[in-house]
Amino acid sequence: MGSRNFKDLLAWQKSMDLVTACYKLTANFPASERYGLTDQLRRAAVSIPANIAEGQGRQYDAEFVRFLYIASGSLAELETHIQIAQRLDFLDQVSGDQLLEQCLEVNRLLHGLILFQKKKLDS
Repeated sequence: MGSRNFKDLLAWQKSMDLVTACYKLTANFPASERYGLTDQLRRAAVSIPANIAEGQGRQYDAEFVRFLYIASGSLAELETHIQIAQRLDFLDQVSGDQLLEQCLEVNRLLHGLILFQKKKLDS
């Protein structure tokens, strides 16, 4: 796997930016959602870079791929929470769409990283 650190991975960096954006936007959610959608959205967002980091820290490429898939699942969950927040008018259309655009970028990076790691496994 080499000596790369998870902090060097663009997927991790961009997912950290996504976490920051999610925290800032959910700060304006209704107080009644503090333990509901706010918490779920933040947990899903945090799970993405956390799983990238944990997977990178494992000794085997196959483990890394497994954690990248978990991060990808958390990303899909986050996208769903964002769309729910938009439907409930907790997020305005523009802010929600910007978050979803960040999600798409992270998704592309995760997918590319998964393909790269799987190719290393096959060789």
